Amino acid sequence: MPTVTALDLQRYNGKWYEIARLPMWFERHCIGDISATYTLQPDQTVDVKNTCRTLDGMSSAQGVAVLPDSQYPGRLRVRFAPAWLSFLSFVWGDYWVIDLATDYSWVLVGAPSRNYLWILSRTQTLDEVTIGRLKDKSRLLGFAVENMIDIQNISNEESAIRK
Repeated sequence: MPTVTALDLQRYNGKWYEIARLPMWFERHCIGDISATYTLQPDQTVDVKNTCRTLDGMSSAQGVAVLPDSQYPGRLRVRFAPAWLSFLSFVWGDYWVIDLATDYSWVLVGAPSRNYLWILSRTQTLDEVTIGRLKDKSRLLGFAVENMIDIQNISNEESAIRK
């Protein structure tokens, strides 16, 4: 699966809002206000904080992302397991940047297994034309985009998931 040939982790820093995703067990309780915040560290690892609204309030998960091979800057690995388990290969997941706006305003992230796929944006909404184009590209790459969940981040007080 092709990935971006250049990724500036400093520019990638910051908050990203989930616009759409394939269903996955670790986001099964999220009902809206879904975001990921990435913070580049001096050692070039990236701290990851995923946050979402659930029926019981806000939930978050802390992780770390690494770039294992600088020849493939769009192919990161991420883990949410404790650091002392990082030697185990199965605690790491693929986080592949498939497409990225030149101004870093949106990104398409997936995994070569085709089990994971996200459309993320710097803003809480993204225009339907861009969403459609990214879903079309994902379909051509073998992702089951008909199963994607569209997230509607209305505000911090009100969010909904529309299918």
